[in-house]
Amino acid sequence: MELKEYLNINFPGLVLKPSLYYQWDIGIHFELGNEIYQFKSGKDQLNLNRFERVYSQALSIFNDLFSLDDQIILVTNVYQYKAYKNRRQRIKVYDRYIKNKDLKFHLKQETLPYMFGEEEEADEYSTSRFYLHCRKQDIRYALLIKAACNEDFPLKPKFGGGKGFYYPDLFFVNVTKDIIFFIYDDRGCEVISSNKEAIRSTYEKYYNWVDENYREEIDQRFN
Repeated sequence: MELKEYLNINFPGLVLKPSLYYQWDIGIHFELGNEIYQFKSGKDQLNLNRFERVYSQALSIFNDLFSLDDQIILVTNVYQYKAYKNRRQRIKVYDRYIKNKDLKFHLKQETLPYMFGEEEEADEYSTSRFYLHCRKQDIRYALLIKAACNEDFPLKPKFGGGKGFYYPDLFFVNVTKDIIFFIYDDRGCEVISSNKEAIRSTYEKYYNWVDENYREEIDQRFN
């Protein structure tokens, strides 16, 4: 099943872009880092202890949601300045983080309107979407998760970007369980599902990581 068809059936009306939680009634907003600041006190030096905790939390949530038998669609949105449309952008997500190199021959791409139409000069950008059907064991998911968390900081691994391109957004779509997992940066991640029972155990297991700003609303959804 193609990505568009899958989303239309299981997540009708959803736009696969940041802020999934606000678009869908069944979801969890997790806070990562647990109040540890990104920089060491009084210094410009990064607090690596915070990032190690962020990586660990994000990976724990991912492993709770995705098993080895689950079918996954790995989706990447690349936001590109139209003036650079003839300039080839390397998609490091699929160059570096796919174990099964044969899968790269099945990588699909589509061009979509810019996802953030409310922004100034939005008409000058477009979205290139890449997606690949795979399984957990086909991808270096721990490194992908780290790279997603490192968006705003000079840390590796990194997805890259460059002139005329924004840092890409990566979505893990669990086709077997109808769950979508998205890390927006080191501050947090979103989990949505077509069925709340599919993510109830994750909500209960990592309840202390639920973002306090949304906790009452999320509690109502599950209770």
